[in-house]
Amino acid sequence: MAWRIAYLVFAGFLGTCLGAAPTKPSIAKAYQVGGMLQLPYAEIKEPFYAYYDGHNNRTRIDYYSGMSKMYQRGDLKKSYSVVFTSYSDDKLNQLTCFESGGMPQLQSVFPDLTNFTLYAKGQPHPTGANITVDAWRFVMTVGKKKNTYTFYVDSKKQIPVRYEMFGYDTLMGSHYDKYYIDYHGYLEYTNTSLNVSVFQPTVKNCSVGYTQTKNSEKRILMNPMREYVHHDDLHIHEMFEDFKKTYQRNFMTIKEHETRKFNFRHNVRFIHSKNRAGLSYKVAVNHLADRSPWEMKKMRGRLYKPGYNGGLPFNKKMYESIKLPSQVDWRNYGAVTPVKDQAVCGSCWSFGTTGTLEGTYFLMTGKLLKLSQQELIDCSWGEGNMGCDGGDDFLAYQWIRKHGGLTTEEIYGSYMAVDGKCHWKTNGTRVQIKVWYNVTSGDSDALKMALAKHGPISVAIDASHKSFSFYSNGVYYEPKCGNAPEQLDHAVLAVGYGTMNGKAYWLVKNSWSTYWGNDGYVLMAQKDNNCGVETDPTFVTM
Repeated sequence: MAWRIAYLVFAGFLGTCLGAAPTKPSIAKAYQVGGMLQLPYAEIKEPFYAYYDGHNNRTRIDYYSGMSKMYQRGDLKKSYSVVFTSYSDDKLNQLTCFESGGMPQLQSVFPDLTNFTLYAKGQPHPTGANITVDAWRFVMTVGKKKNTYTFYVDSKKQIPVRYEMFGYDTLMGSHYDKYYIDYHGYLEYTNTSLNVSVFQPTVKNCSVGYTQTKNSEKRILMNPMREYVHHDDLHIHEMFEDFKKTYQRNFMTIKEHETRKFNFRHNVRFIHSKNRAGLSYKVAVNHLADRSPWEMKKMRGRLYKPGYNGGLPFNKKMYESIKLPSQVDWRNYGAVTPVKDQAVCGSCWSFGTTGTLEGTYFLMTGKLLKLSQQELIDCSWGEGNMGCDGGDDFLAYQWIRKHGGLTTEEIYGSYMAVDGKCHWKTNGTRVQIKVWYNVTSGDSDALKMALAKHGPISVAIDASHKSFSFYSNGVYYEPKCGNAPEQLDHAVLAVGYGTMNGKAYWLVKNSWSTYWGNDGYVLMAQKDNNCGVETDPTFVTM
């Protein structure tokens, strides 16, 4: 017995000298916890609440206060997604349950700590919160990418408080990925399980979900948290390959390819997170999904020119006796030309200008002409426009009046998306204008009157938000949108108005191709003059 006691004393002494391996944080087999997923590159902060029952292979995560709920039922070999859907005008925002078969992977919101080691003990909380934390870290290198994962626990309570990921790309020489998950209200169940009712969808009669969606994207629709806590980004690689085929993307160098994939990764994250929020509109992957914020900015290009623009005021009293229709869509009358793609050229102002001229000419003659944006881009520099570096509709109006009108695309030449040599001609059809009018700023009734009486109208909007770049359908309302004149950075064409599910909208034609939005169009919310549609509208007379 004496030798055994001596051995134990020696072993304890040796462990103290060499430093015994610290005990890793333990995550209960059943818990519930709230959190905030932050994606800096995707401009997203997404709240969630998670329920985990490892005893019975059941998990559930609610996103955006329950706007979307994801269930993984290993005991039933099924996954469920409960979201709001809008399939038609009379079936808007309906709570719908989708079901996916096969053995689901449980949605833990905590990482597997098997390969993590203690990095720092008793350190200040990385957010500045008034607690000290222990940091556990795991570094993984894949090719040129070095991924550093850090898991923080409260030093005293030993409960999770934050999870961080920093990915550094040695090829690019910069971070290619960052995200954080902050936890709160961690409650563990040591000897009991959560009630099974927690894991039963509140909507009955679940249908087979996302049948038209490829498996790569379906995984992220049914289990979005897996990408962040289980390092599973296979869907990004698969979706990017599909994206390249769909939009015929060919990259000259590996570096360009990785840059585009970087943009794509974070735009896809933004898109899926935004859709989980149950908004009045949806966003989707489109031809812009590999573009950088700088390229997105180049596709706007409306210049702010303070002061009087030379237009006449809109006399609202002249129209007060006219009964306005409940909705207007000038496309139905043939007054709107097909949607074009301005590409990476800040020429939006030329599309707003030509659109209102085309509509006015149609109302006068019954003939729809395709007027030349390229002529304005090439030739109106003297009025203050700057080609692909931006411009404004009233500066284009000034040039048109001085030069005997604007010619057709057929005569001048097709749109090139670059600054070209001016070669305007006096021969052929030139559409001249008499004057232009400024519709009363911020007056929705005045804009309706002008649209109903005078046809499509050039308007300026704040299009600087990612939600607009990836708009797909529904009534677009962006709380972050500005409506002051100096905040409006994109020129578009209002071609009508109406209501959907009680939400009033402006029907707006964009110039980002039919791949964007609803075949190139967007329903802009009238509420609070969102994004400034009513701030600076203009139209012409001939």
